[in-house]
Amino acid sequence: MIHLIQELEQARKAAGLSQEALATRAGLSRMTVQRIESGQIDPRLSTLLEMARVLGLDLMPVPAALRPTLEDFVRAGGRLLGQPAGIEAPPSIAQSLETGRGPR
Repeated sequence: MIHLIQELEQARKAAGLSQEALATRAGLSRMTVQRIESGQIDPRLSTLLEMARVLGLDLMPVPAALRPTLEDFVRAGGRLLGQPAGIEAPPSIAQSLETGRGPR
């Protein structure tokens, strides 16, 4: 949970939002956002979902054992490990989704 809260805080800062601005848009008090980010309270999932929505994020539960593999996959732009690079490489899943063609 701590990792998720840190990611929400980073997203808030990257969006240039103050705790007050995020709180207002999410229907929370500034104090609630401050206490969540500082780890003083254990927020409800619905609160985290609303904060993520305001920040333009979707929360996706991932089993802890799969997280490193998923992070590597995302960092690789949706390419499988060992997939050839370069112009002759098949499109990645991410590229297929961007073009609207989907995986084949």
